Amino acid sequence: MDRNELKALLEAIIYVSEEPVTLDALAKALKEVPREELRAVLKEMAEATQAPDHGVEIRVVAGGYRMYTKAEHHEAVRRFVRSQKPPLRLSMPALETLAVIAYKQPVTGPEVEAIRGVDPSSALATLLDKGLVVTAGRKQCVGRPILYRTSKEFLIRFGLSGVDELPTLKEFEELARAALGEVEMPPPASEEPAAEPPAEPVAEENPAEPEHA
Repeated sequence: MDRNELKALLEAIIYVSEEPVTLDALAKALKEVPREELRAVLKEMAEATQAPDHGVEIRVVAGGYRMYTKAEHHEAVRRFVRSQKPPLRLSMPALETLAVIAYKQPVTGPEVEAIRGVDPSSALATLLDKGLVVTAGRKQCVGRPILYRTSKEFLIRFGLSGVDELPTLKEFEELARAALGEVEMPPPASEEPAAEPPAEPVAEENPAEPEHA
């Protein structure tokens, strides 16, 4: 296998992989290629994607190699994605639950409830129905509760290559509004003034003395 063919093969493998591709995994799959040659070619590929005429780059993340959209193109990518799909409207509880899952994943329903202070069942059902979160097995603890994580649809909606590209929590709500549309706020409370309580009877200060015969 010549060098250009190897580069094309490695690029394809990294592109289709959901998780960072480690050198060990590549060496195991491509036994005919020396490990050091793999390392050198990957380094060369990563450096080449830094050129300004590349919209994606290969980064070393968590001990492996993965493709990412370049930061300078994030906003344009988000605008394009939003133009292809109608916005998803989320209630504030659903948005808050999504933020907890995004930053704490994988996380269980009871863990979400402990952070938010309210039962997340309805919000979780909404997020699952809209495809923004998926189940991720069960936590190995008492009761074995279901684990939740964000989905590929979540990444697509937010224009992200991976959850490690998430902004700060402070920026999340603004990003969510841009990606999902305006957040549905609860209906305002009735503005009718409350009825005033009936006035208590006032006792006379100097009641008249009864007349004597």
